[in-house]
Amino acid sequence: MKKKLVSCLISFTLLSSLSTPLLAKAQENTGDIKGSLVIAGGGVGTSNHDVYEKFISLAGGKEKAKVGIIPAASTTLQSSKKFKEDLVKYGVNSDSIKILPVSDHDFSDTQKDESTWKNQVNDKKLSRTIKGLTAVWFVGGDQTKIVDSLRQNNGSDSEALKAIWDIYRKGAVIGGTSAGAAIMSDVMITGGDSLGALEESIGNKANKHVKENQRSQKEYEPLSIQKGLGFFQRGIIDQHMDERARLGRLAVAAYTSERDKEKNFAYGVDEDTAMIVNNKDQKIEVVGRSGVAVLDTSKAQLVSKQKARSGLENIKVSYLSPGDKINYHLKSFEFPKDKVETKGFEYYSFNALPATGVFTPYGRLKAYLSYSLIDNESMKSANSYVYDSQGSGYEIAFQKVQDTNGYWRYTDGQKDDYSIINVRMDITPKTVKFQPDRKKTSLTYKKPTFSSSESPAYGSIKGNLLIAGGALGSSNSSVYNKFINLAGGKQAKIGIVPAASTKFDSSNQFKSDLIKYGVKAENIEILPISNHDFKGMPENELNWKTNINSDKLAQKVKGLTGIWFVGGDQTLITGSLRNEDGSDSKVLQAIWHTYKNGAVLGGTSAGAAIMSNTMLAGGDSYGALSYGFTDTYDDMTQQEGGPAYLEKGLGFFQYGLVDQHFDNKARLGRLIATAYEKGNKNQLSYGIDEDTAMVVNNAEKQIEVVGRGGITLVDLAKVQANNKFPSDYKNILISCITPGDKVNLTTKDIVINPAKTSTRKNEYYSEKVGANTGLFSPHGVLRKFLAYDLIDNAQNKEIKSYAFNQNKGFELTFRKSAESNGYWAYTDGQKDDYSIVRVALDIKPIKVAVK
Repeated sequence: MKKKLVSCLISFTLLSSLSTPLLAKAQENTGDIKGSLVIAGGGVGTSNHDVYEKFISLAGGKEKAKVGIIPAASTTLQSSKKFKEDLVKYGVNSDSIKILPVSDHDFSDTQKDESTWKNQVNDKKLSRTIKGLTAVWFVGGDQTKIVDSLRQNNGSDSEALKAIWDIYRKGAVIGGTSAGAAIMSDVMITGGDSLGALEESIGNKANKHVKENQRSQKEYEPLSIQKGLGFFQRGIIDQHMDERARLGRLAVAAYTSERDKEKNFAYGVDEDTAMIVNNKDQKIEVVGRSGVAVLDTSKAQLVSKQKARSGLENIKVSYLSPGDKINYHLKSFEFPKDKVETKGFEYYSFNALPATGVFTPYGRLKAYLSYSLIDNESMKSANSYVYDSQGSGYEIAFQKVQDTNGYWRYTDGQKDDYSIINVRMDITPKTVKFQPDRKKTSLTYKKPTFSSSESPAYGSIKGNLLIAGGALGSSNSSVYNKFINLAGGKQAKIGIVPAASTKFDSSNQFKSDLIKYGVKAENIEILPISNHDFKGMPENELNWKTNINSDKLAQKVKGLTGIWFVGGDQTLITGSLRNEDGSDSKVLQAIWHTYKNGAVLGGTSAGAAIMSNTMLAGGDSYGALSYGFTDTYDDMTQQEGGPAYLEKGLGFFQYGLVDQHFDNKARLGRLIATAYEKGNKNQLSYGIDEDTAMVVNNAEKQIEVVGRGGITLVDLAKVQANNKFPSDYKNILISCITPGDKVNLTTKDIVINPAKTSTRKNEYYSEKVGANTGLFSPHGVLRKFLAYDLIDNAQNKEIKSYAFNQNKGFELTFRKSAESNGYWAYTDGQKDDYSIVRVALDIKPIKVAVK
């Protein structure tokens, strides 16, 4: 059974409690602490080498480490046993790892009654055991259970807690994930979400007197706090930061903590990420796969903007990435030398939309600030919203100020890695109202004029496709190995088509990756195919345009077993392989010959977009739904937003439309609009997430998901549309599948990984949720929004999100249909992995008023 991360409400009000003795300093005399902390934000994957190896190293190394695991937060022993297994996998001796008898409750998966363990926390034998350890780890669950297990009824430290403090002072490492991270600070956040923290703690005094029947008290959760264990005394810790959108609640907790806000940062740790605290150096290092939000509330102010409602102004938000360091004593940052500043050297220049829901490109906090603001010369400020079902809430404005900066580098191959410092955040009370709108939307929508002939029938195709959604990590072994195996194994002969990019970096990187995975260097060639020059190269590759009808190059292509198209601009690929009259060049004909006879064709990002016959080359979800389609193409600007732009693709995938960067760029709306206007409604359309691939088996007419994300399936077979008013849809069917799931391309049947169990009539959650409104809404990525808030939630039959800009937009209603189901399993340790089948989506144009 899934382990639920319980948020426990404490029955005292934040503002009054912060000044009480209850939250006094956890340890008045901490002395010179030689030990370190590993504070993980939750969801740490078994494969996260950096976090595990750092913890083991700080514990003395795999030969000397002696680790005690404290299971108290969980309702089962499963997570403690799993962490022990992981440590053994990383080389720690099993006999050197003990699950300590620390709990105030029984575990549901054992025969014993562990509630009796509460009486052992003052046992000398347990204290001696702890004093012989080099490390202690707190598993996730409910943080209050950890504190209640280690403190006595009068609030004093038990002997077991004193022993933990003793080894920590002498050099041991203390680590924990999720709830095990929350207990690290003196001020321990035990419950609440961003909207609840703002409404109940600073924002809406009038709301405290609203009658129960006038407003749902379960739509959001007020902030609650308790005294933590205080191992980290230089700020407040929060966890699951980006996934659960907790920046607002951390800001409120930090601002209202008078002792903390003047001298300390507050820290929000993302999932699968850890902050390593070195007490001797007074520094923090970020390790793992995402980042750590750092808040400075020292100059923040409480400002009244509406009658009886207040907001917060001048909070400084920074976001640190793996490899970055924080000097918490000096409140300063250090970045790796290979990271370059973005200020004055911004790469992007496009008008970013406000973050308003699950149709927002880069819709999670770190990505949104990186692409839409920090590395975007067109943007000085950007905003988002959070509000309840009545429209009462806040506008969150992010602004570049004098000391704002960003730092960028590639990581894990060619994934963007950003660090952000000193973005100003203002939170202002607002009321958002929606009304149906048809007229304005219909006046601006333009139908596509693009006409693509049917993909030619090439007969039986023996080859396969591997279509990657972009941002493919060099460490993504499942995707690389799949491509190599389909190409014939390590003896494969692979050609790389560089045409989409403006530089050779991505082609060289992919070649290096193939060599790392065992392909012989002499069997890999970057093919001279381009219609433009590459930066930093002595040769003018524009001249390669003549190569596309070279018999010699065509013959070489016919001898390959695999061909890979790198990412960039998909129009450059098609422009490089077709003749001026639009006909196929000899090299493109050779690629088809090779594919038909058994070769695998693969590509990422732009190299995925070219796979279908109708190629999506520009636009975003809001732009496609609002403005329809355009006949012009403006490179970067058109790739990042605006109406949809279509061209003829290469047609290797003959079973529907393909789109990419699907989760990060929130492209569901543009895929729906394109599929409705230009697709075959009897076929599915496919949106592929980043670091994920769709493997197409033409012989079996089946696709399979591999990688780290998922694939969204759009089925318009039962759609109802209003022909008088564009983008007014009912009964679009949405499915989301993940690695191990398969789809029959002709019958559209979905085959779920047998390791997953059905959620239907067995939902784990039963909680009313508000609409997904932007960066302060939990589960901002579509698949997770549908999983946690709808499919695995017994209380909700439908959920909503919005996409709007200024005074118009769209209401999105996701509904459980008669065919809806969800499937769940743990993956990579104890991460939730959901598949979602046939959720109904209705899209309605609306007018928007923000006051």
